[in-house]
Amino acid sequence: MQRAGPNSGPGGRNTTLAKVSAGAGTRRDRSPEEAVEARVGELGRTRQASVLLPSPPRAPALRRGWPQGAERRGRPWRTLEAAMASVVEYKGLKASYHCGYCGSEEGKVSCGMWAHSMTVQDYQDLIDRGWRRSGKYVYKPVMNQTCCPQYTIRCRPLQFQPSKSHKKVLKKMLKFLAKGEISKGNCEDEPMEPTMDESVAGDFALINKLDIQCDLKTLSDDLKETFESGEKKKGKSPKKEEPKELIQSQHIEEKLGSGEPSHPVKVHMAPKPGKGADLSKPPCRKAKEIRKERKRLKLMQQNPAGELEGFQAQGEPPSLFPPKANKSNQPKSLEDLIFESLPENASHKLEVRLVPVSFEDPEFKSSFSQSFSLYVKYQMAIHQDPPDECGKTEFTRFLCSSPLEAENPPHGPDCGYGSFHQQYWLDGRIIAVGVIDILPYCVSSVYLYYDPDYSFLSLGVYSALREIGFTRQLHQKTSQLSYYYMGFYIHSCPKMKYKGQYRPSDLLCPETYVWVPIEQCLSLLENSKYCRFNQDPEAVDEGRSKEPDRLQVFHKKAILPYGVYKRQRKAAAEEAAVLQYARLVGQACAERMLLLRN
Repeated sequence: MQRAGPNSGPGGRNTTLAKVSAGAGTRRDRSPEEAVEARVGELGRTRQASVLLPSPPRAPALRRGWPQGAERRGRPWRTLEAAMASVVEYKGLKASYHCGYCGSEEGKVSCGMWAHSMTVQDYQDLIDRGWRRSGKYVYKPVMNQTCCPQYTIRCRPLQFQPSKSHKKVLKKMLKFLAKGEISKGNCEDEPMEPTMDESVAGDFALINKLDIQCDLKTLSDDLKETFESGEKKKGKSPKKEEPKELIQSQHIEEKLGSGEPSHPVKVHMAPKPGKGADLSKPPCRKAKEIRKERKRLKLMQQNPAGELEGFQAQGEPPSLFPPKANKSNQPKSLEDLIFESLPENASHKLEVRLVPVSFEDPEFKSSFSQSFSLYVKYQMAIHQDPPDECGKTEFTRFLCSSPLEAENPPHGPDCGYGSFHQQYWLDGRIIAVGVIDILPYCVSSVYLYYDPDYSFLSLGVYSALREIGFTRQLHQKTSQLSYYYMGFYIHSCPKMKYKGQYRPSDLLCPETYVWVPIEQCLSLLENSKYCRFNQDPEAVDEGRSKEPDRLQVFHKKAILPYGVYKRQRKAAAEEAAVLQYARLVGQACAERMLLLRN
């Protein structure tokens, strides 16, 4: 399921793709970039030969382009293999255009560039500075000017624990696959609707509200049981009035709701005459503790030798269980819930296939027609797009065209790095496709489209959980790949708040580009749409552009530092745009990527 409202503009997997061609040309005409694309592609076809670009005798300008003494450092020219890794064309600032999140006609502000090709490492570094791609167009919101600031959000899958609502979605899928059961009514977890309780959205308590209520109910039942058992010992029937312990639990619930620590709170009250505990007798224990004690005594009678596995050693309170719980009491992991075994006579079969985004891949090519038909059905039903805006050209440009160069290093994941379609096949046909990028440090979610007939399966939530599990799987082979990027988090847009439910997660500080736990950010966002999350006033952007003259320029088939290009061209008018580009991409990317200048 798409993870935002309709026509929400560019932003992770929550964008109406047909409407984000900003900076990429009109929808009806060929963009100017495609002409350059042909030129870059022509050069790229000689990559395998690693031809020197250009050859020394014919390109004195390139020889002059490198700083004096470059030959002595062993780099008089650059080979095409190195040169053509990332080639980008900066488009500059785009202001005052329509925002799909708040509906403003002139509120959106962003900077963008057209990526003719890009390495996965360069894109990883860019998204860690707030950039995002839509097809080959890579953009970055101007956070302190745009109407709806878009903060990059990432989940930490290695510490992720599914909430009760997540488990409900996974169990719903298992029931459907096993027995064909179809749940009725709208699912509260659907990302198309705000799933957070608005009353606690600001504070965003660390514990899911449903979990809190469940725990408090159990606590209240235990307290009530203890109270009743104490009354029965005295031969009296339980009173109808609320025990003081329940009043105490209400105070605890209020503290939990306010985001305060949930440690036990002791309340000392003087009992009324004739009521209260008999201080000459031991204090009453909870019914749960009494049951545990009885179980322990029963096991001791059955095993008088005292070899009771699972109980504390001598010196520990006899009525307490050890910290190490039995396996049967451990909560199920995400993998247990996803891959729970189905009966042999299961009603349906679900298969998830990872397909590289490449028309040279036979599986991608053979499934293209079915995948495209699903996209059209989704766009028309969910976003009410007219048929002429869901054409094959739009589908290919935004979901099948990626600037990322596929890489298969020996230390990387078995599937390699690059752009992929994760296809969900139900009984032999595709019902959902998740577009993802697999990068050196993360799985980045780009977009999701699905069959609206299967909305009852909450495919948006289900696919996100599968992608989190997939990230954990990749981490086993590639330890540095340990994050799941969910696009942009927009606090001012209720339909985007669901992303904060995948815990633990972090938001990217828009000024220093460090990751900050979301719990620390939400209270700031309640007061202001734009926030600096890094609370250290002395902290600065460590990756900022410090030496713009070292930025690499690709001009007339020559590659040279910007400092040399600037002296040769003497084009002061374009310097502001180049410096803006260097500031936004950072020093590392500015030195690696080639900035195409016409």
